[in-house]
This record gives sequence, C-alpha cells and structure tokens, in this order.
Amino acid sequence: MSLENAADEIKLAVDLIMLLEQHAIPTDTVLKALKIVEQDFLRKKEQNAKEEDTAT
Repeated sequence: MSLENAADEIKLAVDLIMLLEQHAIPTDTVLKALKIVEQDFLRKKEQNAKEEDTAT
C-alpha cells in the first residue's frame, strides 16, 4: 500500500511512528507524551475558534 494517496493525518502518523521507533523511546513515555501533545493542540484549536468568533 502506497502512502502517496493517503490522507495527511495518515502520512503524519506513519512519520511519527517511524521517528519514535527509530529512537527506541519506551512505549509508556510515547503514550504520555502523545497525551500532552493532544491536550496542547486541543487548547490551540479552542483558542483559534475563540479568535475566529471575536473576529466576526
């Protein structure tokens, strides 16, 4: 299966998996870090939505 036509989130996920595996980062560390990253991006998404609401 080629990633050429895959959705951007699939391509990014594959890149992240490869990067994390290449550095042999422990699974528990990766999962904890991903939760932090998710929280950060959810906050950014919320902030962007608020900024868009106040701009209109």
